Amino acid sequence: MQKEIAIEVKSLVKKYGDLTAVDGISFTVQKGEVFAFVGPNGAGKTTTVEILVCLRKLTSGEVMVLGFDVRDRKGQQQIRKRVGALPQDFNTFDLLSVKENLNYYKKMYDRGMDVDELIELVDLRDKTNALYKNLSGGLKKRLAIATALVNDPEVVFLDEPTTGLDPRARRDMWNVIEGLREQGKTVFLTTHYMDEAEILADTVAIISFGKIIAIGTPSELISKHGGKTTLVVEEGGKTVHDLLSQTLSDVRLENDGDVLATLKKKSDLPDAVLALSKRKASFAELTVRKPTLEDVFLNLTGKKIVEGELH
Repeated sequence: MQKEIAIEVKSLVKKYGDLTAVDGISFTVQKGEVFAFVGPNGAGKTTTVEILVCLRKLTSGEVMVLGFDVRDRKGQQQIRKRVGALPQDFNTFDLLSVKENLNYYKKMYDRGMDVDELIELVDLRDKTNALYKNLSGGLKKRLAIATALVNDPEVVFLDEPTTGLDPRARRDMWNVIEGLREQGKTVFLTTHYMDEAEILADTVAIISFGKIIAIGTPSELISKHGGKTTLVVEEGGKTVHDLLSQTLSDVRLENDGDVLATLKKKSDLPDAVLALSKRKASFAELTVRKPTLEDVFLNLTGKKIVEGELH
């Protein structure tokens, strides 16, 4: 049985004068899935979201959200009622509590979720009466997501929800997003963190310089573009490099002394381990690294994303 489509984008273009921010992208988002839009800062992620939630006009192309056309005024009204959005720069009333803030936003809609249920969903029950100004960055992001859910939306747009958070707060936010999936919400997530997309998303679209350069499930993208599994011999040095080069065809010595060997067939790993044990080679640690979405992006673009910037 084919899933229903929540978002359909065809040949979307957005220009600002001579600058093309979004360059003819097309994709669909199925209802109930987590769709990750992945790329560096300035790639066109936020501009696309702003068009989808009717905050910005498109230059050309077609965009349908929940069956409504973003170019149509009545369609825009229906979309705004049925979606929720967490912008990158969310802020709210410092001197209102968590519950007071949610009650304030809920009054803007004629339907919505129970505020206590929202607080439970984003795990803020212990902070119900805490003032917004006294919350940590991670807790503020959780309240921001709860605010995006006050109207009980069918589609939730989360624009870089974990940027600036410490590792623990990021993991907590991932749990919230998983909870939205379990509730049947469609989640449109933008991020520059490849691990986040790999763990959370059903479908990943990688965007670079306004163009989608790959789209599919994380496993499909890794299988197609991620490359081979790599044997990492930490601090192996030239001795291990020369030894493994006698057994494997693709062996590299890094500047830090680590040795990386591509495992092209099933017998490569046991052959390498046997060679190292026979010669009693000296090294710090032996690990096997499988390709990830970071490898996919590197192989497709020749660059890495570090804190949102291309390197």
